[in-house]
Amino acid sequence: MSRPDAILFDWDNTLVDTWPCIIKAMNTTLEAMGHDPWTEEEAQRRIARSLREAFPALFGDAWEEAAEIFYRTFGEVHIDMLRPLPGAADLLKGLAEEGVLLAVVSNKTGRYLRQEADHLGWTPYFHRLVGAGDAPRDKPATDVVHLALKGSGVDPAEHVVWFVGDMPVDIQCARDSGCRSVLLRPAAPDAQEFANCAPDIHISETGALLEHLREQTVSNARV
Repeated sequence: MSRPDAILFDWDNTLVDTWPCIIKAMNTTLEAMGHDPWTEEEAQRRIARSLREAFPALFGDAWEEAAEIFYRTFGEVHIDMLRPLPGAADLLKGLAEEGVLLAVVSNKTGRYLRQEADHLGWTPYFHRLVGAGDAPRDKPATDVVHLALKGSGVDPAEHVVWFVGDMPVDIQCARDSGCRSVLLRPAAPDAQEFANCAPDIHISETGALLEHLREQTVSNARV
């Protein structure tokens, strides 16, 4: 893993803890639409793709009604329930000091993503914050990577770009767009979960990610 010219971050549960909010909005929607609510484990397993991709399969022709319920519930609570993951603020500050270009690629609706970044005071760290609906196709499609890096002068075909996330959809997007994939979460990847898209590296916590980058900086300087 050479030192990157840019790092693309997933948002939910990579930099911020949003599972309680997402599960609340999802279960409110499921119950309103006549479905059984999901357990926390089930929700974490099933929620990965953007709403506009996932809801038609789940709710059929009524998916737009379900989306309205989800967005209404989510919009009421997402700022109050938002919590940075431990070490995330220090990670972003450290990476900015290292001069690495940063951006976000999330399957959270773009306006909510940018509201949360503004609330945390993190927006200045990022070249661009790309959420669901901002590009023609959402993650894992590569459209979002191109949009996130637009105007930066960084191209994964010519530069080293790390894509950091916590789910298989992030690793797949990294692979398909020519980025190096970093799985950032305490749990190691298992063979079944990442059968088709094993990450290039697994890092268990945010401080170790910054340390790893600084090690690559020292190695490059020695070469």
